[in-house]
Amino acid sequence: MAQITSLALALVMLTSLSGCGSIAASTNSLSDERLKSEAAGVLAMSPDQLALLDRRTEGTNTFYAVKARDGKEYTCIINGGNLLSFGMTNPPNCKRKGS
Repeated sequence: MAQITSLALALVMLTSLSGCGSIAASTNSLSDERLKSEAAGVLAMSPDQLALLDRRTEGTNTFYAVKARDGKEYTCIINGGNLLSFGMTNPPNCKRKGS
């Protein structure tokens, strides 16, 4: 009986955790302008120097690519900006594409 209870509890926890990821992705409130602004801050540029090329959200992370006026491309990951984080974000991690 204890094994069945443990298995049922594990199944409920796994189902709950998978639901958190979909809630986070569906409640993402990061605009394109916010993504450019956040990337500009860590790249020491102004947001108008960047163009957003692509974006996708998986769970609490948003992955996106920006291109600077000088032609350099960067890939960034930002965590947060959804219901589970109350809209707050961590600073993005941006790296030059190909490095």
